[in-house]
Amino acid sequence: MSVLKKLAGETAIYGLSSILTRLVNWILLTPYFTRRAFADAPGEYGQINDLYFWIALLLVFTTYRMETAFFRFGRQKEDLHRAFSTASVSLLFTTAAFAVLASLLLQPIAGALHYEGRPDYILWFVLIVAADTLTAIPFARLRLESRPLRFALLKIGSIAVNIAFIFFFLEWLPILAEQGQGWAQNIWRSDNKVAYVFIANLLASGLVLLYFLPQYVRALAGGFDKKLWRQMLVYSLPLVPAGVAAIINQLVGVPMIKSLASNDLKYNLALAGIFAAATKFAVMMNLFTQAYNYAAEPFFFRHSGSSSDKKVYGQAALAFTLVGCVALLGIVFYMDIIQHLLGKNYREALGVVPILLLANLFLGLYYNFSIWFKLADRTQFGSYIALIGMGITLAINFMFIPRPEMSYYAPAWASLACYGFMALAAWYTGQKHYPIPYPVARMGLYMGLAVALLAAGMGVEYMVGERFWSALAIKTLLLLAFAGFTVRRELGYFRKAG
Repeated sequence: MSVLKKLAGETAIYGLSSILTRLVNWILLTPYFTRRAFADAPGEYGQINDLYFWIALLLVFTTYRMETAFFRFGRQKEDLHRAFSTASVSLLFTTAAFAVLASLLLQPIAGALHYEGRPDYILWFVLIVAADTLTAIPFARLRLESRPLRFALLKIGSIAVNIAFIFFFLEWLPILAEQGQGWAQNIWRSDNKVAYVFIANLLASGLVLLYFLPQYVRALAGGFDKKLWRQMLVYSLPLVPAGVAAIINQLVGVPMIKSLASNDLKYNLALAGIFAAATKFAVMMNLFTQAYNYAAEPFFFRHSGSSSDKKVYGQAALAFTLVGCVALLGIVFYMDIIQHLLGKNYREALGVVPILLLANLFLGLYYNFSIWFKLADRTQFGSYIALIGMGITLAINFMFIPRPEMSYYAPAWASLACYGFMALAAWYTGQKHYPIPYPVARMGLYMGLAVALLAAGMGVEYMVGERFWSALAIKTLLLLAFAGFTVRRELGYFRKAG
């Protein structure tokens, strides 16, 4: 099997866990939250998404990108166990210190985040961060050892448990309390729905950590290599700013709307909840890029020392661009149908979806182009690019979110500007320091054509007016035409590559 086919196969399996499970999670929970649990409370939905931003941001600091260092220093079979033990022990001690310190500061943290009176929110997300941090290296080992099926099963199981607990707390528990079950009456509080969402997540994450517990026992027994640890830190710490920037660029819209849209916190949280619901459609593109990155990063590390042929990187980038453009068109063209997954109170910001989808396509290209500085041990370039991108994101949001007509659109345009810059910068610096023959002209052609077809689709809607099925049929033909055009032009190329 060619390396490109192997990458495609592993991406598909990682996609099972990353895309399919989170897509099921989205299909089930987004309608449930916006149509039932928080149908008339977008502010509470805004709180959930705001707190998840802080969870994601803290995970960058608590893992300090040690999983990427593990890929780098554990890629040789004889080094794997030593690298695993060293990375695992490092995270175990730093995570314990983080959890203890944060638990002592729950009330000040709650006040700083405008959740006065709810320090329990902070406790739950601190424990979630701790559990997810400790599973980072075991999951990375599954990826490095090319065990995507086990990786997928664990991710699927975690999502299933999370969903089951959410429905238990928000649906079954109040019914049992109404029926007079004393234990349920002691637990159920109608004003505690946000907390129940995080408790469900904690239980799911805790079960995964319990599964990996034997690996930590073996890691402690395997010893701790101080010299290797210092080398891993030197490699991983420059990647932390890039990770922080990635979270800010992807998720900061919700907390910034919460803080900047107006002087009314309750109103801002409602806007943040509506914006967060709209971004769920763009997450479908992001999940694809994440699945690709899950497979590509360890895959390229494994093959970097066995072949000097860099063509596979260009082939993978072109394949990603083609699939990403089809996904972009498909989601936007069928938005009139899939928008009904959201409750009526949450559809106001759907105009940001095409912008965010295009932004996430550029993010995927950045993942492709940025592999050079990881393979060449020049990770500082990732930090430089990410920090500039973060500056672009924050500047646009600070300038435009306070304008009422731009509160929703500012984070979307900020993401597009940021990811567009980062993709271009990663490609340009790579051509100077680690040249890879990317077919950028063809990639640009397909992206330009996809954007033109998006504009054509908007024109179709304007011309046909209320004739829904006519517009849908024309947009379907446009999508099929694009897919047929790309297959006709590129099928021979990929056959030769494969």
